[in-house]
Amino acid sequence: MKPVSSAIAGMARSGIREIMDLAATRPNVIHLEVGEPNFPTPPHVLDAAARAVRDGYTKYTANRGLPEVRQAMATKIADRNGFSVDSIDQIVVTTGAVNAIIQALMVVSDPGDPVLLPDPAWPNYLMMATILGSPVVRYPLMRDQGFEPDFDALEAICASTPSAKAILMNTPGNPTGAVMSRSVVERMVELAARHDLYVISDECYDDIVFDGEHVSPAAIDTDGRVISTFSVSKSYAMTGWRIGYAVASPEVAAMISKVQEAVTACATAVAQKAAQAALEGDQSCVAEMRDAYRQRRDRVVPILEAAGLLVSLPHGAFYVIADTSGTGMNGYDLARRLILEHDVAVAPGETFGPGGVGMVRLSLATAMDDLVEGVSRLTAAVGSWSA
Repeated sequence: MKPVSSAIAGMARSGIREIMDLAATRPNVIHLEVGEPNFPTPPHVLDAAARAVRDGYTKYTANRGLPEVRQAMATKIADRNGFSVDSIDQIVVTTGAVNAIIQALMVVSDPGDPVLLPDPAWPNYLMMATILGSPVVRYPLMRDQGFEPDFDALEAICASTPSAKAILMNTPGNPTGAVMSRSVVERMVELAARHDLYVISDECYDDIVFDGEHVSPAAIDTDGRVISTFSVSKSYAMTGWRIGYAVASPEVAAMISKVQEAVTACATAVAQKAAQAALEGDQSCVAEMRDAYRQRRDRVVPILEAAGLLVSLPHGAFYVIADTSGTGMNGYDLARRLILEHDVAVAPGETFGPGGVGMVRLSLATAMDDLVEGVSRLTAAVGSWSA
């Protein structure tokens, strides 16, 4: 038979998933590798989904999504993200934010056009670019300055990569937990305008900020170059419902909808109604989960600090970075050894890019007792391996 795609065959899997697979072979592993809320979907969302099934929301919807769902999303971004749309047709409901991001990339670039990605960053960005045939140019986030972008390096990258059409930014950040200040977001948008780049803004953790505020780039954008992507997965513990959404200029939104017609037709109708209930219903569940993540952060950060392993205080999302450079070990080897010898699973830093070397990502999305025990085992192991 003729060979399959060499690009896809050679594409590396996410290291997070590799570690999850290994952890699944052992019965008592403490899971600190998974970026998924450990809370149930709120009851009022479940009730809305059950009603939607009974009411017949079991068929196709418009490619862009149900109008009432998009209206709920428009209200949310106006109330909580500081910008508005002229029409709900600027919003496309997608099968998870992952599809919002890749469909946005498909719309604004052609195969061969470079895309600028943060380093470190969620590994799926690289996988998306590989699928689309887009060369990746990474711009560094400075670990010694709270993982803010290195603007000197970014300016040089933009100047040397004039064929790039898009830059991806992510705040609150995965894996770093960094929250970009308003001044940093303003500089990013200004830089993008100066170099004529589309901005694809991944804001999946916009409701999970512990310190400061979340600033949406679209609230600063003046010429429609920002494509904002959101999700209900993290805010409402709805990862399995697979609902995200893209917000863009009318022209770009229409093209994202066109792509969606070809690849998924539409997001699941029942899940759309569940997302509507989440956005329009009681928001105390969001605050309760955010408070729990904050308490967990505040409990484990001193443990990491005492061991000399804390890289930077996370201000949002639900991750914290630990420095494992003293072991001299490759992150994948260290993560495998942690599972096999200490029954703790963490995400290896290398999966997030060169900027992740010498560190691991720990998820706060687990029960407090397990989290403390897992971090304690990690610090003990790293201490012994660094001796």
